[in-house]
Amino acid sequence: MDTSVLLIFMAVMFVAAYTLGRGRSLALTSDTGGARALNSLPFYYGMLTALWAAVPAIVLLGSWSIFDDQIIQFVATQQMPEEIRQLDDAERGLVLNQVYSVVDGQFIGEAPDYVLAAAHHITEMESISVWLKSILVMLAMVIGGALVWMRIHPQLKARNQVETAFRYALLGCACLAILTTLGIVLSVLFESLRFFHAVPITEFLFGAEWSPQTAIRKDQVASDGSFGAVPLFLGTLLIAFIALIVAVPTGLMSAIYLAEYAPRKLRGFLKPLLEILAGIPTVVYGFFAALTVAPFIRDLAYSIGLDNYVTVTSESALAAGLVMGVMIIPFISSLSDDVINAVPQSLRDGALGLGATKSEVVKQVVIPAALPGIVGGVLLAASRAIGETMIVVMAAGMAANLTANPLDSVTTVTVQIVTLLVGDQEFDSPKTLAAFALGLMLFVVTLVLNYVALHVVKKYREQYD
Repeated sequence: MDTSVLLIFMAVMFVAAYTLGRGRSLALTSDTGGARALNSLPFYYGMLTALWAAVPAIVLLGSWSIFDDQIIQFVATQQMPEEIRQLDDAERGLVLNQVYSVVDGQFIGEAPDYVLAAAHHITEMESISVWLKSILVMLAMVIGGALVWMRIHPQLKARNQVETAFRYALLGCACLAILTTLGIVLSVLFESLRFFHAVPITEFLFGAEWSPQTAIRKDQVASDGSFGAVPLFLGTLLIAFIALIVAVPTGLMSAIYLAEYAPRKLRGFLKPLLEILAGIPTVVYGFFAALTVAPFIRDLAYSIGLDNYVTVTSESALAAGLVMGVMIIPFISSLSDDVINAVPQSLRDGALGLGATKSEVVKQVVIPAALPGIVGGVLLAASRAIGETMIVVMAAGMAANLTANPLDSVTTVTVQIVTLLVGDQEFDSPKTLAAFALGLMLFVVTLVLNYVALHVVKKYREQYD
């Protein structure tokens, strides 16, 4: 039985277990007052029965899916000749690839006898595994549901058990999120440590030249790359700073107008129209920046003679920052609008009653009350600006220039990460491992931003009844 079909059967059996559990709880009290005689609502008896039917089956199905292929491969390998079993992992993996090619009917040529025998053995074991898995999973659902169904009685505290199960499920989801974050951090950290064994961390953090191209042979020119990441950090901060200069005032003022001044009909029209910007793909913003904004900035700079004083290029940090700022306006505007609307109306009414004007209410009451949410929106926008890639590639270029000139071409950390990992790469060279070091720096920067935001929120948070 295919896994998708098995999941459908499990869903049907889940509903059936719920129905039977609920029906039994009502049947036991039909002569003593119905649902009023139950310790919990009939819903909880049905849900308890369904959970005991589904959870063991899901655990069994998940475990089977994880270890099934490994067990089949191990058994098939043990059936091969001794000289094949003595091979190292890489060569034995090549033999297993041939076996699975035969299983899938994609092997070209004549396969050795031991490969054909192993393929036949794997085919038989996979067929047996599929049916055995289906039988055991459905049997687990039947046994688990039946055990609880027989234990149902009017005084059973079904609600407490169901709520405990959901509490542990929520705890598991929280732990999964934490463990996923921890796994990401550790994987990036370990690869970054490998990079710092080859390249000194001082050179990476304080070096002013970024040229990660390393030669394959030692006799080639430029066999030792330069891994000074200062140009990347400066380019990232420059573009993000320009984007925030555009987005923060515009988004915040838009939110204040929509929340405090705009008529209801106009707000209903402008708010969805503004949020459309968040749905535009970044590649479209990149096209707009590369074909319209960047040439306009270049021509404007030439027309007023800025090229006599600073470098002016067709790809510039200013073009990327301006378009990126437009892109992140909805993040600040929408979040700020929501937190401004969440400020209690009684605060506004009290300020107006004391003689404050509308603008004074906004400046001295509404904005301080909504400041934690506004800071969160700005932080989200800053993280989006730092992590953006496509607009930078198309509008700012890929040159790692150490410059603070917004009219010059620059690159960012995320662009270089993509560049380093594109294509077939060997994860033993400093060039490829540099991407993980850059990712670690992005993580540290995000952590610092979160710490600063929490400090600001804690300092300016107000308590309102």
